[in-house]
Amino acid sequence: MIAASQFDVNRFAVAAQSIVEAGRFLYGQGWSPATSSNYSARIDERHIAITVSGRHKGQLRTDDVMVVDTDGRAVQSQCRSSAETLLHTVVYQRLPEVGAVLHTHSVKATVLSRLLPAGDPLVLSGYELQKAFPGCDTHESTLTVPVFDNTQDMDQLSADTRRWLADNPQQPGYLIRGHGLYTWGETMADCLRHVEAFEFLFECELETMRVSR
Repeated sequence: MIAASQFDVNRFAVAAQSIVEAGRFLYGQGWSPATSSNYSARIDERHIAITVSGRHKGQLRTDDVMVVDTDGRAVQSQCRSSAETLLHTVVYQRLPEVGAVLHTHSVKATVLSRLLPAGDPLVLSGYELQKAFPGCDTHESTLTVPVFDNTQDMDQLSADTRRWLADNPQQPGYLIRGHGLYTWGETMADCLRHVEAFEFLFECELETMRVSR
C-alpha cells in the first residue's frame, strides 16, 4: 500500500503529460476556453494528477499539474487545485476502473443544459455514435445524462453525484446546468473519445430542437 504522501513520480509525469496534451486538444476544439475546465488522471489507488486552478488550458505545462489524494487534499504541493476537485475525486472513489476525468465548458453543452426543463435528464436514443460509450452496443440503447443544477457548494454537488454514481455506475457522464460536461474513462484516450461523442450528440440534439420549432 502506498502511503498518502508518497506517489510514483514517473507515473505522475506520464499522467501530467496526458493532461497537458488533452488540454491542447480540447482548447483547440473550443471546448475549454481560457482558464475554464479542469482535468485529472489517476496515478495510483490513492493519488490523482489534476490541473492547478486558474491555468489556461491551451497553454498547459506539466508544472500546471499537481497531485491530490482521493479526498482532494494537496500532496507535496503549495498549489491550489480546482474548486471542483471533489467532483473528480468522487468518480475515482466510486469507480476504481476510471483512469481519467475531463470537465469541459463547450458552448453546446452549456446551452443544451440550459434548455432542458428543470429536473429532466438528457435522454439520448437512436444515435449510432452512442456506441462510443462502454456498454452501448447498439443505437437502440438509451443513454440518460442527468443535469445537475449549478452551485458553488461543491460538498453538496459531490454528494449528489456520489449518490447518482452509486445507482448508475455504467453511465459515462453528466451535465451541470449552464456550466458544462463531466465525463470519464479507463484511459485518457477513452475519456477524450467520450468528450467528442458527447459533443456530436449535443449538436444533434440542438439541431433537432432548432428544426423542430
